[in-house]
Amino acid sequence: MVCLPLPALAHGLFEQAFSERLPLWLTGALMLTAWALYLLGSRRVPPRKPKIACFHLALLLAVLAIFGPLDDWAETSASWHMSQHMLFMLVIAPLAALARPLPQWRSVLGRTLQPLWNPLLRSARHPGALALLHGAVIWIWHVPRLYQLALDNLWWHAIEHACFLLSAWLFWWAVLRAPPRQAPQALLAVLLTLMHTGLLGALLTFAPLSFYGDARSLADQQLAGLLMWVPGGVLYLLGAGWVAWRWLGRRQNLEARGLVD
Repeated sequence: MVCLPLPALAHGLFEQAFSERLPLWLTGALMLTAWALYLLGSRRVPPRKPKIACFHLALLLAVLAIFGPLDDWAETSASWHMSQHMLFMLVIAPLAALARPLPQWRSVLGRTLQPLWNPLLRSARHPGALALLHGAVIWIWHVPRLYQLALDNLWWHAIEHACFLLSAWLFWWAVLRAPPRQAPQALLAVLLTLMHTGLLGALLTFAPLSFYGDARSLADQQLAGLLMWVPGGVLYLLGAGWVAWRWLGRRQNLEARGLVD
């Protein structure tokens, strides 16, 4: 994919000097490493086919979202910017959580990154706390000054993407993989996220002026708000339905086996 001819994009890999494109090269190298480690680990700890499909689809979408034309369109359009963020948080991150790639990575790296795996595994036990963390990331990066900083500086642009992806991945991991006793907390975490993202979407939609400068179109900002509010809300509702379905299904199985009243 690196060798294929690319269009002239503001955030492309080959448009300017290497030093100026360094954040993108590091991002690409990190993603390629994660992909290679997963392929190697799959030989040692074979995952199920649905998990393989989820992982490859998530990483492919991430490559397209970061290095494709969507990133360039997001430079000048709030609605495309919102579409990119929603792709990170509501499509790529849940797919990565369902893929559950840690066993494959750990089989290759062994104890090398054990200090990293353990906190991640412990954090997944607290969907409510991760929902608050993810919510803070969403609101902080929509502050006008930080929003513009990410557009003007490639390093902050890469950090912004990493914050959205990592916090959303942890959030969906804790929610979608919650055990039965934590299902109520996971369901509340999704509904909390649905409410505050809907609030942010409504603020962007009904604002009488552009939050991100006079050069930005108010209509484009309103469209961005609607995208977060309506399609985003539908996806969070689907996530809540998944949690409720797993919770009730497991409870029915336990009742059938006489393990609960």
